[in-house]
Amino acid sequence: ARYTMNNFIFGNQQFGYYETICGGSGGGPDFDGTDAVHTHMTNTRMTDVEVFETQYPARVRQFAIRQDSGGDGLHRGGNGVTREIEFLKSLDVSMLTQHRTYPPKGIAGGSPAKCGGNTLKRENESTLIDLGPLVQVRVEAHDVLTIQTPGGGGYGQANGR
Repeated sequence: ARYTMNNFIFGNQQFGYYETICGGSGGGPDFDGTDAVHTHMTNTRMTDVEVFETQYPARVRQFAIRQDSGGDGLHRGGNGVTREIEFLKSLDVSMLTQHRTYPPKGIAGGSPAKCGGNTLKRENESTLIDLGPLVQVRVEAHDVLTIQTPGGGGYGQANGR
């Protein structure tokens, strides 16, 4: 449940933007995990896309539940999200994200969730750059950053599910 802290920051000398991006919560003894949720943190919500795009030189190309990223189990873990941002000018980006190497564990026989991932697609390049969990990078206009957050681990054995 602590895998939902995905910190994303970008800006330049004139402004800075900071958000935390949700993930999936783990399943429990009598409940499935929740998709696309912040857990163990309070007083945080994401900026609406319409506000984000009118106030900052960036465009949200995708913000969706990352299907099948939660762990299987008697009670499934919740799914993380995919957030894809296209930058409209040169900016500095920093990220502190969790579970890009080790998957969130399942409990009581539940399966682990999928790890998250951070990739960058430069405008004139065909390959994706794997950024890893701790990121500090300069982006240029029309570069696209994709952040995939981890799901939550499953709880209990699936019993044929």
